[in-house]
Amino acid sequence: MTKYLHTMIRVSSLEDTIAFFEVLGLREIRRRPDEKGRYTNVFLAAAGDEAAAVELTYNWDPEPYTGGRNFGHLAYAVDNIYDTCKAFIARGVTINRPPRDGRMAFIRTPDGISIELLQAGEALPPAEPWTSMANSGSW
Repeated sequence: MTKYLHTMIRVSSLEDTIAFFEVLGLREIRRRPDEKGRYTNVFLAAAGDEAAAVELTYNWDPEPYTGGRNFGHLAYAVDNIYDTCKAFIARGVTINRPPRDGRMAFIRTPDGISIELLQAGEALPPAEPWTSMANSGSW
């Protein structure tokens, strides 16, 4: 089973971007600041369509977003992140960020679009070869 989760975009102003999406009828459904990572995630969705969210990521340390860098990724929940990653590897896809934590991995489409894979439910126990696998490229 695969379930579409959200699309992430990086923003330079949470307030301005939230106000923009409010015109479309989207409202904040959850917010998660991360002091260690120095960013805040805000999820917006239309009433009754909370399953199709837009994730706004505000990095506390400003940076310019050139060349599409402000578009983050598409996210999908999968039944077994290890099996899904193995299936992609079998098709020649590089795992850019392996699921070392049993919860999250990143891959790229043939055109370079970043895809986040998230374990549905609880994280799987850490396992090899994933635990020792290094990141490859960017995601």
